[in-house]
Amino acid sequence: MTRQELINLIRLKQSFLCIGLDTDLGKIPRHLTSLEDPIFEFNKAIIDATIDLAVAYKPNLAFYECYGVKGWESLTRTIDYINTTYPGQAFTIADAKRGDIGNTSQQYARAMFDKPSSGLEFDAVTVAPYMGEDSVKPFLSYPSKWIIVLALTSNKGAEDFQFFKSLDTRLFEQVLIKSKSWGSEENMMYVVGATKAEMLADIRKIVPDHFLLVPGVGAQGGSLQEVVKYGMTKDCGLLVNSSRNIIYASNGTDFAIKAREEAGRMQKEMHYLISAI
Repeated sequence: MTRQELINLIRLKQSFLCIGLDTDLGKIPRHLTSLEDPIFEFNKAIIDATIDLAVAYKPNLAFYECYGVKGWESLTRTIDYINTTYPGQAFTIADAKRGDIGNTSQQYARAMFDKPSSGLEFDAVTVAPYMGEDSVKPFLSYPSKWIIVLALTSNKGAEDFQFFKSLDTRLFEQVLIKSKSWGSEENMMYVVGATKAEMLADIRKIVPDHFLLVPGVGAQGGSLQEVVKYGMTKDCGLLVNSSRNIIYASNGTDFAIKAREEAGRMQKEMHYLISAI
C-alpha cells in the first residue's frame, strides 16, 4: 500500500484506527478454544466486525511465535484472510521489532514481506534502529513496503535510554535525525507512544510529514485528543493503535459485537477530529 493509498483509505473511512491483534489464548472467549484454530477464528471475527472502522491491523508477533508452528499458521491465515477477503481495505503491520546485522535483517525482511518464502505478506514491519543503518536498509529493498522505526516508546523503561541527552539532543531525537535519511515519507514511519503525546510537537519539528504509529491510547492511558493536537498533519499522518480495549471488550459470545462498539466509539471521535483538518 502506497502512502497516497493509505491517505485515501483514512479519508474514505474517516478513521486512523489501527487495531492490535495481540491475541492471547488465555483471554479469548472460552467457546472458541475448542475450535481447531481458535486464534484465527478470534481474529477473523474481530476483523469482520471492524473492517469498515479500522484502516490497519497490527498483530504482535510474540503472541503467535509463543505457540510455535501452530501460532505461525494462525498468523499466516490471519494476514492471508485480510489480503484476500478485504484487498486494499486495511494496512497490515507486523509488530516484530526486528533489528540485526545486514544478512540477518535480509532474512527477517523475507519473513515479513516475501509470501512465496514465508507465507506472509505484510505492508509494514516495526524495526529497532539500535544497530544502525545496515540493520534497517534491507527492509527497504522491497518496493511499496514500509518500515516503522522505534523512536519514542510508551513503556516506563523508555526513560532508561531514550531521553539520554548529548549536546542538547536527546537520543530519540538523534534516531529521528539520522534515520530519516535512510528512507522517505513514502516508506518510513515512526513509533511514538501516546503517553508521551506532548513530545509529538518536538518530533514534528524533525519529521513533519512522516506517518506516526501511536500506541498507548486507551489501556495505557494515552489521550487521543492530545495525540491529534500535537501530531496530526494535513494528511492526518497518524495511525493510532488500540489493542486490549477493543479485542477484549468482552469475553463472551458477544465479543465481536462489543469490539465493534468500542472501535466505533473511537472511529466516531476520529471522524470528528479529521473533519477539523
